[in-house]
Amino acid sequence: MGKFLEDFKAFAMKGNVIDMAVGVIVGGAFGKIVSSLVNDIIMPVVTLCTGGTGFENMKFVIKHGIPATEEGQAAVEEVAIHYGTFIQNIVDFFIIAFSIFIAIRVTVKFQDKWKKDEETAAAEPEAAPAPSKEEELLGEIRDLLKQDLEKK
Repeated sequence: MGKFLEDFKAFAMKGNVIDMAVGVIVGGAFGKIVSSLVNDIIMPVVTLCTGGTGFENMKFVIKHGIPATEEGQAAVEEVAIHYGTFIQNIVDFFIIAFSIFIAIRVTVKFQDKWKKDEETAAAEPEAAPAPSKEEELLGEIRDLLKQDLEKK
């Protein structure tokens, strides 16, 4: 049992697992924001444009339902194709897909900018420090010795 727990701990503490967990949490919150955008902002405008009928009310009734009677006869449920719900889900999908596209595009642009900044910083070599007084004197002595040897 101890080996199992050690393996699980090693797995759970890997960076990819933690990154995935953060992604799931942020994705859930992002989903709530997009759902609110669709349901609270976009759909009221669409409902206004469709004459006051929201997508959720659009359906094709195959068989009308019968309400329950006072004599105890059970109610018969309505049979309908709710195509409005399908349209609503398609609209939700496109809005979510577009939102994710924008978020990824912005992230990639920032990553590209950061990479360029890092490459520029790495490409610029640091200036060599100025030689000390001793190094300058040793260089002059070397040059004088070379000249003396060449004369001989």
